[in-house]
This record gives sequence, C-alpha cells and structure tokens, in this order.
Amino acid sequence: MLTRRPPLRILIGYLLIPLALYVFAVFIPLITAAFYSMFEWKGGPNKTFTGIANYIALIQDKIFWLSFSHNLYLILLCVIGQVGVAFVFVMMINTRFVKLKSIHRTFGFFPSTIAAVYVGFIWLMIYDSRRGILNWFLELIGREDLTQVWLNNTDLVMTLVSIPLIWQYIGYYMLILLSATSSIDKEIFESAELDGANAFQRSIHIVLPMIKNTVIVCLVLCVSGNMKAFDNIYVMTAGGPGNNSMVLAMYGYKVSFAQQNMGYGSAISVGIFVLGLLVIGGMQLVSNKLSKD
Repeated sequence: MLTRRPPLRILIGYLLIPLALYVFAVFIPLITAAFYSMFEWKGGPNKTFTGIANYIALIQDKIFWLSFSHNLYLILLCVIGQVGVAFVFVMMINTRFVKLKSIHRTFGFFPSTIAAVYVGFIWLMIYDSRRGILNWFLELIGREDLTQVWLNNTDLVMTLVSIPLIWQYIGYYMLILLSATSSIDKEIFESAELDGANAFQRSIHIVLPMIKNTVIVCLVLCVSGNMKAFDNIYVMTAGGPGNNSMVLAMYGYKVSFAQQNMGYGSAISVGIFVLGLLVIGGMQLVSNKLSKD
C-alpha cells in the first residue's frame, strides 16, 4: 500500500519556517557579531578593519576575566542554592507529614514568574542601608554592630546578588524534580522504611539515583542560565562597587552601549558565546559520565 507524501505546504510550515526562525534568531546575530568584532566601530557608518586586534585585547582584558570568574562563582552558588535546596524541599514535600502539597508547589513556583528586574528591586529594598528589612531586623534583635551598606561590601557583594537568583528559581527546579519523583513507586519507599532506612538514606540511595537524569538536566539548565545573568545584578549594583559584581553579559552591555565601542563589544559577545559553550560542554561531559555510571 502506497503512503501519501505530505503536502509541500505542510513541510514548509512544520520544517522550513521553524528552521528559518531559528537561523534568524541565533546564527545571524552570531555571524553579525563575529563580523563587527573585526572592526573598530563606534556604532556609526564608519568602521576601521582591525582584524583580530579586538580578540587580542580581549585575551588581555582583566575585567573580562574577572567577570568570567564572577559568573563561575554565581554558577557554583546557584547550583547549590537552586538545585540543591530544591531537592531538599522536594524530599520535605513528599513526606506523609506535609499536607496541601499543591499549595506548596504553587507558592514555591510563584517567584520564578516574576520578572528579574522586579526581583532585583525587591532585594535592593531588602539590602537598603537606611530603610531595608535586613538592617531593620538586625537592629530589632540588638545587633546594630552588624548593620552596614550591604551592596558596597566588596567581599560580600557577589554572594548578595546571588541570593535573589537562588530565591527566584528554587521553585522552578522544585517543580521539575517533583514531577520526576512522582513517577517513583511508593512501595519502594515503604519497603525502605520497613527496612529501617531514614529520610536521608532514602533520599540519597533511592530517590537521587532514580531521578539522576532529571537532576543532570536541572544542572545544565542552571549552568546555562547563570552564564547569561544580567537583569537583577544590573538593577542592584550595575556591576559595582568598582567591578566587584561585574558579570560577562553586563560587561558586554557596558562596553557596547555605555562606551559606544560596538566593535570590541561584539568581540566580547563572541567571547561569551565561546566560554558559554566550553562551560556547558564541560557540564555535559560530566553529566554523560555520571549518567553512564
């Protein structure tokens, strides 16, 4: 029996149009950035070809590598704070002692629906040295000696701007992990409990191995998401004090638009793309190794 070939308009609608949109949204901007990175260009009609001079300057740019180290620190904190804490919450919600589980899911997911700019403003108010909740609470418990201008503390600023990101996306990863744990047979937990396994042992030796692939997906999403962190950090500190909270996306933005150096900003964008691929690729290699073990 002969099978009918799909009409040409269906092939165009389901294959060519999405492919064209993907190429237009991803590859054309990347190719354009790579092209402009070869020029000394201030955004006007005049461009001066400089070859790889921008990339040589990028390799020697201390602020660029400082920003990259901040991104790596942000990734480390968010992997622990977002995925790790989300897993703990999932184990707590899945216990028989917790009631109204759907409400916990809804309220846990709610912060991830808020725009990152608003999250930045919320936490900017919390950290405010004169009217902020954090200093008010310290004064309330009699620890005025600990009050300070929090976002001016160069030693703490990267940790402080990481906390809003952790707070915002715990619920997002909690929902993903909850969907994975819901497929585990309840009889496995009951058998382990009868054998004397406590909650920690059940979490580490039963749940974690059974949802390992989902955890790996969460880790990859967390790494890729925090490589492009920008919004809330820009609202809270704009990269300051100095460059102590500067991240890659913000540095590229400032060079391109604040300094009007579009050529070098394009080189930074290409550098971010390459470093992002290396970090995410390394994460994928580790993930594949873990999934095979």
